[in-house]
Amino acid sequence: MDRSREIADFLRSRRARITPDRAGLTDDHRARRVPGLRRDEVARLAGVSTEYYTRLEQGRAGTPSPEVVEALASALQLDLAEREHLIDLLARPTPARRAPTAPQRVRPGLYLMLQTLEHVPAFIMGRRTDVLAANALARAVMTDFEAMPATQRNLARYLLLDPEARERVGDWARIAAETVAMLRLEAGRHPHDRRLADLVGELTLQSPEFTTWWNDHHVLRRTHGTKYYHHPVVGDLYFAYESLQPPGDPDQTLCVYNPEPGSSTAEALRLLSSWIATEAGTPAAAAE
Repeated sequence: MDRSREIADFLRSRRARITPDRAGLTDDHRARRVPGLRRDEVARLAGVSTEYYTRLEQGRAGTPSPEVVEALASALQLDLAEREHLIDLLARPTPARRAPTAPQRVRPGLYLMLQTLEHVPAFIMGRRTDVLAANALARAVMTDFEAMPATQRNLARYLLLDPEARERVGDWARIAAETVAMLRLEAGRHPHDRRLADLVGELTLQSPEFTTWWNDHHVLRRTHGTKYYHHPVVGDLYFAYESLQPPGDPDQTLCVYNPEPGSSTAEALRLLSSWIATEAGTPAAAAE
């Protein structure tokens, strides 16, 4: 990842979305060659010189102080994920790692927690949206990640490259775009991740939508929300999901899909559990 270009593109994209009125500035009615705020307006809001902000946006200002980063984040009205991304981009650059990244292993305690979640879909997501483990219901509702080669078990790859995902995942475009934003956040945190770069290259070549979403420079840390799926056996499923990161391990996330108690989705999951048990040759009572 070209750090200078990433800084420039991210800052430009963030200031382009803010009008003078939204920023609390009086419009001086000068012609604007690009949408949003000009560099001098961002500099004024952040309390820095226009020259310094220009060099910063061009990746030529070194590493700014935390106070300057915070002032920029406030001037550009960044949310928490965007602030995190800005800090990552402006941090002191580290030498590229030449050694390949070791395969990520599921945290043992987190895997034990996953095993206790038998009646709801749940999975563990690692770096690059890799799916490290998934319970039976998650594999039935989404796709059977365990049937894939280990190097292919990736949520972004599934959403963007598997034709079945477009049929099964409700509001596919929104979910896929949000997943690309998650990858953008990862790229800022791990700029020398070779496997992440390879994944981005693969998605760029094979997904018609990926490049547009990637170039939007949106970033997202998914924490909770709603999702729905169109399952070929039990029909539509609606969930409230929670994404939980264990303390001290930001690279693994437990994702749990909870149905409303007593809902049609809860009943459908019971039917799906029985169907899974039948397919596996296990007595249906074992799935209750």
